[in-house]
Amino acid sequence: MSESGDWLKRGAPSLSDMEAMAEEAYARLPDEFRALCGNLVIRVEDFPTDEVLKEMEAESPFDLLGLFQGIGLAQGYELATGVLPNMIFLYRRPILDYWAENEETLGDIVTHVLVHEIGHHFGLSDEDMERIEEEADR
Repeated sequence: MSESGDWLKRGAPSLSDMEAMAEEAYARLPDEFRALCGNLVIRVEDFPTDEVLKEMEAESPFDLLGLFQGIGLAQGYELATGVLPNMIFLYRRPILDYWAENEETLGDIVTHVLVHEIGHHFGLSDEDMERIEEEADR
């Protein structure tokens, strides 16, 4: 069957499919980067909550592809006690919408959003995040 014929039987990736993509992307990140993540939790949801949309002043539920929630290492997370683990949310529907409108692969988009949100955790610059993404692509 041709590659285009394969698409006749495919649907959009599910939440669990995208979670598997995120886990694979995370596993490809440099070891030293992942070692610093500690008790980081990655979750995939269809959309941000209404509360998050309001807090982020988003005009549409499609405005956010991902979000870091918690206390970053730059803000003293290691010193905090009694706090929930840091979490990164990837939002499936906005990511799929972005994918449909751009020429990047879905895997590249998931990796980009994941690295960008982890970058917030560490207070990294855009240049640092680009370098980490490049290393994950090798």
